[in-house]
Amino acid sequence: MECSWKTVLLLVCASLGVQYTAIRTLRDSLSRPCNGAYHCQIRQPRDSRWRAMCDDSWLQVDSSQKHILLFATTRSGSSFTGQLLNQHSGIFYVFEPLYHVQQAFTNSSSRLRRTLDRRALLGAYRDLLLNLYTCDLGFMENYIRPEPQEHITGSFFRRSSSHALCSPPVCPEDNDGMDGGLPDETWCPKRCGALNLTLASLSCLSKGHVAIKTVRVPEVADLRTLTEDPRLDLKIIHLVRDPRAILTSRMMAFSDQFRAWKIWNTTGRQPRYVDLSQITSTCKDMAASAETGLRRPVWLRGRYLLVRYEDLAFNPEDKAGEIYRFVGLEMEDRVRLWIAHNTNSNTSEWNYRYSTTRDSRATAESWRLRLGFDIVRTLQSLCNETLALLGYKQVHSVAELRNLSYSLVETRTFQPPL
Repeated sequence: MECSWKTVLLLVCASLGVQYTAIRTLRDSLSRPCNGAYHCQIRQPRDSRWRAMCDDSWLQVDSSQKHILLFATTRSGSSFTGQLLNQHSGIFYVFEPLYHVQQAFTNSSSRLRRTLDRRALLGAYRDLLLNLYTCDLGFMENYIRPEPQEHITGSFFRRSSSHALCSPPVCPEDNDGMDGGLPDETWCPKRCGALNLTLASLSCLSKGHVAIKTVRVPEVADLRTLTEDPRLDLKIIHLVRDPRAILTSRMMAFSDQFRAWKIWNTTGRQPRYVDLSQITSTCKDMAASAETGLRRPVWLRGRYLLVRYEDLAFNPEDKAGEIYRFVGLEMEDRVRLWIAHNTNSNTSEWNYRYSTTRDSRATAESWRLRLGFDIVRTLQSLCNETLALLGYKQVHSVAELRNLSYSLVETRTFQPPL
C-alpha cells in the first residue's frame, strides 16, 4: 500500500512538471514580437492560463480602439445603416453574427431547447460579441454549422456585407473591394473562396475598430455587462423605425411568415389566426430600450445614441456625420461617396431582401401606400406608447394615411449622449 502511494505521488509530480514545462514553452513562444499581443487579444478572457501568460495585459483598454454596436430590430433599416460603418477603411464590420448562435440553439435537440431560457441565449450572444470585439473570430466555430474544418468555413452568414471579409488578407490582392460597396451574395465567395477565420482575425486586428450589427438582442439593458466590461469601450447606436413601416417591410420580405397579414391587407378583414404578438413585442422592446437609453443611466452614459431611420433617410449625410461624431471617428470621403451613390436610386427596396440601394427619402414613408388602414389602426392601438415616445404621428383616416405631403414623422431632437 505504501509503495502504491509513493507511485501515485511520483506520477502527480511528473504530471505537474510536464504541465509546467509546457506552459513555460508556450509562454516563451508567445514572447516573440507580435505573437504575444495577438494571442492575448484573441484568447477567451475566462481562460485563466492565457490571462496569466499575458501578464494581465488583457485588462488594458486601447483608448483609440472603437467598439461599435448597431442595435436594431428586423426590417428597421439596419442593413442600410450598417453600410455607413462598413465603408470606413478602419472599421472591421460584421453583419449579424448572432444568427449563428440562434441557429445552433434552434437546431439543437428538443430536450436541450426545453432547458434553454432567455438568459442562456443572451449569455451566448454576449459571449460571442465580446470575443468578436477582441478579434477572436475562431470563437464562432462553436456555432457555425457545418463545423469549420481547419478554421475554414463556407457558411459565414452574409459575409459579403463586410468589406473586410472580402478584401486582403482574407482574399487575394486583386479582389480588393466590392463593386459600388453593395452586398452581393455570390461575388465574395466566388472570388475569395471559403472564409479562413484565422485570416479574418488578423484582418480584424489590422483594422483597429470593430462594428457589429445585430437585430437579435431584445433590449439595450441586455447589453449592460458589455458596457461595463473594462476591455471594451462600447458605443451603442440604437436604430428605430416607425413600427407601421417595420411591419410593412416584414410582410414584403418574409411573405410565408406573414401570409395571414397579407391576406388581411388584401381583403381588409382580420383573419382569426393572425399573430399580433410579434409586432407587439417589437414595439415594447423598442420603447423599453429607448426609455432606458434616454434616461441615461450611469452604465450607459455617453455610450448610447438614438437614431430614427426616417431622419437618416431624409438627411443621410447629416445623420451619418452625427453617428461618426458619436463613435469618435472621422467620416471619410468614401463614406460620403457611398451615401451619394446609394440614397438617390430608383431601385425598389423590395427587389432584394437586404438591399441598401434606394431613394431613401421616398422609401422612408412608402409604407403608407402599401398598408391597409384597418391594419394601421390596429397597430396604432398596439403601439400607441411607442409611436408617441419616438415621435411618430397617428392617422385617423384613409385620406390622411395616403397623403404623403403630410409627414407622420415629428421634428424631434433626442437628448445627445454625455
